[in-house]
Amino acid sequence: MIRIVFFDVDGTLLSETDHSLSSATAESIRELIRKGIRIVLVTGRPYSLCKEFSDLGIDTIISANGALIKIGDEVIHKSVLSAQMIHEFSEFAESNGHSISYFTESLATNGLCATDIRVNDALRETLGVTDPPQKMDSLEQEVVCLCLYADESEAEKFQTRFPSLRFVRFHPYVCNVLEENEVSKSLAAARVLDYLKIPREEAMAFGDGGNDIDLLEYVGLGIAMGNGGERLKQRADYVTLRASEDGVTHALRKFKLI
Repeated sequence: MIRIVFFDVDGTLLSETDHSLSSATAESIRELIRKGIRIVLVTGRPYSLCKEFSDLGIDTIISANGALIKIGDEVIHKSVLSAQMIHEFSEFAESNGHSISYFTESLATNGLCATDIRVNDALRETLGVTDPPQKMDSLEQEVVCLCLYADESEAEKFQTRFPSLRFVRFHPYVCNVLEENEVSKSLAAARVLDYLKIPREEAMAFGDGGNDIDLLEYVGLGIAMGNGGERLKQRADYVTLRASEDGVTHALRKFKLI
C-alpha cells in the first residue's frame, strides 16, 4: 500500500516544454491528498520557488536536492555549507568570470549572469526562472546549496583548486558544489520517512533527471517520466508518459492510486 508520494518538480509535476502545471496533474495531487496519501516535493529548487504548490495542499518540501527539508514552518533538516568555503569559492569564481548561485531559502547569484546566455538558459531549463535572480547581498547568510555554471572543461580549474569538494553535474552547464556532508534526494526522503514513521516500501516517487535516480531506486515504486533520461528509465520500476502528456496522472491511474 502506497502511503506517501515524492514528486520532482521541473519536468515531472511541471511540463518539460513550458514549465506549466496542467489541470489534470493538479487535480491528481488534490485527489491523493483527499485519500490521505502524503505528498512531498523533492526538488533542486530553492525553497522560495516551491511556495506556488502550497495551493495544492503540499506542506512537506525537500528543496536544494535535499539540503533543506521543511514540514510546514518546521525545519527537520538543514545542511549548511561552511562560510570559509563560500567565501573562497566565490572569490575564485568571480576572478575567473563564472556565475554561481546561492540557495538560502531563496535564490541569489554572484551577479555575473545578467548577460550570460548560457547561464540564463540553464536557469530557465532547471528552475523555470526567466528573470536573472538578485545578487547575493551578503555572504554571511547560511547557504545550503551552491551551484557553479560551467561546462565540464571549464569546471576542471575549480576541481583542481578545490580538490576536497565534490562537483555533481545535473545539467550540461550546471553542477552542485558539495562538501563532505552527503546531500541527495534519497537521503532526504529517508529523513522524511523516518520522521513520519513510514517504511520506504510504502513510498512512491516520480522524477525525470539524473538527480532522481537514487530516489527512484530507494522507494518501493519508482516512476520515470517519459521525458526523462535513458539511465533513469533503466533504473525505474515503470516509465510513464511525458510530463506534458500528464504522465503523473497516467501512472497514478495505472497503479490505482486515483
